[in-house]
Amino acid sequence: MSVAAALVLRPGDGARLRELTRSSTAPAGHVQRARMVLLAAEGLPNTEIARRVGMTRQTVIAWRVRYEAGGIDALADLPRSGRPPVIDEPAVIVSTLNPPPAELAVTHWSARLLAEHLSRAGMPVSFAEVARIWRAWDLQPHRVETFKFSTDPHLEAKIRDVVGLYLDPPANAVVVCVDEKSQIQALDRTAPLLPMRFEQAERRTHDYRRHGTTTLFAALEVATGKITADACYDRHRNTEFLAFLKQVAKAHPRVKLHVVADNYATHNHPNVKAWLTKHPRITMHFTPTSASWMNMVEIFFGIITRQAIRRGSFTSVPDLIGAIRAFIDGYNQRCQPFCWTRTADQILAKAT
Repeated sequence: MSVAAALVLRPGDGARLRELTRSSTAPAGHVQRARMVLLAAEGLPNTEIARRVGMTRQTVIAWRVRYEAGGIDALADLPRSGRPPVIDEPAVIVSTLNPPPAELAVTHWSARLLAEHLSRAGMPVSFAEVARIWRAWDLQPHRVETFKFSTDPHLEAKIRDVVGLYLDPPANAVVVCVDEKSQIQALDRTAPLLPMRFEQAERRTHDYRRHGTTTLFAALEVATGKITADACYDRHRNTEFLAFLKQVAKAHPRVKLHVVADNYATHNHPNVKAWLTKHPRITMHFTPTSASWMNMVEIFFGIITRQAIRRGSFTSVPDLIGAIRAFIDGYNQRCQPFCWTRTADQILAKAT
């Protein structure tokens, strides 16, 4: 086997070539040619270089000659002969913004599906070109988001009322956000949890046994973030809500209490209204219809779901209730208030 003389690199090219071989964004061909040149600079025979990079010996010799003649810049692809492909970019964009034909029976485009569809229609285009156009125009057919219009006739008044409580609460008063999280399932995994290890995430079985449900009533104190809660209800009627409202009032005695709740029929029940009439220190404030996201206790519901319920395994409803209460006890030791930042004008501008 003949041994070629070591290739002499130009000043500074060694570091640039090594950086190119470690790049995750450089074209694969450039990385491969950089490896050839570096191996040649180490004095390896052309045959051995060809074996390592998966190319022929003649190809290795050709790129060595190219580097010697033009340096790193010569490792780039040469302009290809023939007419460059013409991509009808507007047609790709228009097709993307329109739903797929009924005969495809799909809800949205993928890059490969759109490329195949346009190619069959006499407009040859690769899925890579479709993906490039989508990136350039920030088109994401694979994504979907939800929205909801509020039809509340008192939308503006309710938004200003609730946001005003968050941003400028009344002096010498307590503001709490109240709601219920219903149908929390006591799910018992059919096998023990496999703990997290190095290079291995925590694992659990996909199947489970159901042991019933419970409803969590919670009140978040806006000024401190502290939670008052009860999870021993199996239903969420006006009777249970009123019982919890009395619990919240007992937790905040002898002060004016402003309660933010969503526009749920249970919260407006005549029994609730009658009790509130006898306790004028308590004032109810309702979020607009279809705007329960304005109730800050929903943030806490997301936290307890992620940190205590979703990954838990519970053998019974009392077991689930015990886990919820234990979490809330610990949470109240480390809780912090949530900071509301949007003004009513900003919310209304986006809502309308």
